[in-house]
Amino acid sequence: MLSPAQLDEILTLQLAVAWAGEGGEQEVRLRWWETDMVSKYGGRALFDLLTPRTAAWATLEAAREAARRVEEQARNKAADPDQLISLFRFGFAIDEQLQDRLAEHKRNGISPELALPRLAELMRKWDREAFVAWVRVGDKPNCVNDPGGRRLTSAPPADPVDTARRLAYALAPLVDAYPFPHYRDGARAE
Repeated sequence: MLSPAQLDEILTLQLAVAWAGEGGEQEVRLRWWETDMVSKYGGRALFDLLTPRTAAWATLEAAREAARRVEEQARNKAADPDQLISLFRFGFAIDEQLQDRLAEHKRNGISPELALPRLAELMRKWDREAFVAWVRVGDKPNCVNDPGGRRLTSAPPADPVDTARRLAYALAPLVDAYPFPHYRDGARAE
């Protein structure tokens, strides 16, 4: 089991990438998925009406789901999709813990800005260079571009937080389509 702090760090990375990857008409960011969930006049306006208490979380969760689906499409092009570890798929045990932690945040009624302060500082205003600097934390992973995406060539770290940080780091340099950073043959204890 991961600690709440570990889960929050991975969620922060996932939600930041989900937000940055949006490319709707209201707020154009990276356009890796054609959603506009987190913008004030996009999905946020709808969720404010439908789920006023959890709207901020609901929009981030919807953007995260869009990112997960784009990643799933890239994953399904691989010959061994179940052997890949990526930012939005760590394996059943960790993915379930992340989903439960997100649900816990929504139930607690604490805003994303208070629950995940590193996310809040990034999301104040879209800045491409600031996003690149934000994901470039820690050691630069060695990557190769293969037909399935940007593959990290080392074994994934034992710590899922370090794995998530390296996967986020591997998003840079930014490209027009989601680069799908991933580890291959990622068997490790969950």
